[in-house]
Amino acid sequence: MVRKTSGKIVIVGSPNVGKSLLFNRLTGSYVTVSNYPGTTVEVSRGVTKIGDTEFEVIDTPGMYSLLPITEEERVARNILLKERPDVIIHIIDAKNLERMLPLTLQLIEAGLPIILVLNIIDEAEKIGMKIDLHDLERALKIPAVATVSTTGRGIDILKGRIEEYVRAKG
Repeated sequence: MVRKTSGKIVIVGSPNVGKSLLFNRLTGSYVTVSNYPGTTVEVSRGVTKIGDTEFEVIDTPGMYSLLPITEEERVARNILLKERPDVIIHIIDAKNLERMLPLTLQLIEAGLPIILVLNIIDEAEKIGMKIDLHDLERALKIPAVATVSTTGRGIDILKGRIEEYVRAKG
């Protein structure tokens, strides 16, 4: 039986920031992995329910920029631009905020519907980093959430922000 979804979430970010862990936290066990048409690049798709809405969730290959250099970046960019997601979750390593924000800015400039997820926040806190999420949200004019995908910390908050974001857009 094919599930009908009424929304779409795309997860983007650099390699090794926890995209797949977040994808697994959101979707649980219902996952389909397939090659993107015309490539050998794998894309995972799953389903999650947040509030009253069922979403297709797409885990894209790692990317550093909207200007693709690799086949993986080209696939991720195509998904962003062709799939028309309701929400794009840009997940970054909180310890490397400055290095990862340029992609966030590109996504914002492209007019895409972004929620910024500062993952691995526990490690950032251990090294003494203090990130004011409210200031970051005000500066970027997008929602920002701190998470630890390995433990699930912040995932419920993220789901709430997704629900609010989609409701506000709708």
